[in-house]
Amino acid sequence: MAKVKAWVESHRHAVLYDEESSTLLDVFTNKSIQVPWRDLKAFEEKVHPETKQSYLVLLFEDSHQIALVDPGGVAFEPSTANTGPLRDLPPVVCLKDFQTLKQRVDHHLYGHQDEPPPKECLDLVMICIAILDGARAVGFDVGDLEEDLEKSLRELERRSSANAN
Repeated sequence: MAKVKAWVESHRHAVLYDEESSTLLDVFTNKSIQVPWRDLKAFEEKVHPETKQSYLVLLFEDSHQIALVDPGGVAFEPSTANTGPLRDLPPVVCLKDFQTLKQRVDHHLYGHQDEPPPKECLDLVMICIAILDGARAVGFDVGDLEEDLEKSLRELERRSSANAN
């Protein structure tokens, strides 16, 4: 746990840790996750091959894992349980990735209202679903983000069906 605290202390712009509640706060999204320290099996400090930045991987007894990364915050594996396999889905994501992709979806939908949404829009929504499912699986409360994505999906369906007629 000392390594985790030290990493967080030197990356406070990405992740914060509250010892009293055993929670990690993803600074970019202001979402927190409880860390079940008693279930921690191991952790590894790694160095990203491209950025040369250190990051920590926390491995838990139930085989799920999270990573503390900068930039990005708390990273995790996306879940394709509700989407099936997805092309272009990275093996590790964070909620910041969701926000970036959701902005692209909304740009297509609301920034170009006179044009039909491109197929890429549906692909991005599916990746967003996989990210939120992965976030929920590791303990994030993403209900508000799911509601927001649902609004974009309804708009995408409305616009797509209107253009099909």
